[in-house]
Amino acid sequence: MTLDMRRENLRVSWEKDGEILLELDPIQGHWTEAQYLLVTDQTNRLLEYTDGYLEVLPLPTDQHQALLAWLFLAFKLCCEPLGGKVRFAPLRLLVCAGRYREPDILLLRDANDPRRQNRYWLGADLVAEIVSEDDPERDTKVKRADYALAQIPEYWIVNPLDQTITVLQLDGEHYVEHGVFQRGEQATSVLMPGFRVDVSELLDAE
Repeated sequence: MTLDMRRENLRVSWEKDGEILLELDPIQGHWTEAQYLLVTDQTNRLLEYTDGYLEVLPLPTDQHQALLAWLFLAFKLCCEPLGGKVRFAPLRLLVCAGRYREPDILLLRDANDPRRQNRYWLGADLVAEIVSEDDPERDTKVKRADYALAQIPEYWIVNPLDQTITVLQLDGEHYVEHGVFQRGEQATSVLMPGFRVDVSELLDAE
């Protein structure tokens, strides 16, 4: 089955098992924000957008989902009783004009913050990513720069590859390390004093 979106000059094909197949190559570098939003409205695949290019992210693994679920519940139990809101991927985040990311976790300390929009968020107070094996630098370097550009005060990087949690704090236009926490330690937040995550418990989540 083919969905032909002529107004956007975009075609999306579907395989018979329902998995989406995007024909990216012919228009890579020429995707508009409207096309990106339209495509991501039609699929549950993780897609990110930078200056006309779409990036198809790998499907989450079982380990990734276990870590995400554990961390989401930890943030939720801390943040939401105080009036905040936590969400998990896929949910789009506008970094700046021409750039969207889909963080594993997004958090706002005030659920009524006007940046919390239904279709995509316009910002966040904290985001978290779980490092993927296919391209670790996507989360440790590329997104570090993107989230600093978006002026997100705190960025958590959960890295099952080296068994660490890195908590970054925004200092001007760049992040500085609040801490790199290892097994046997507790990762702490600057944004939410008193919030702690046992590194070993998180990394051992099943």
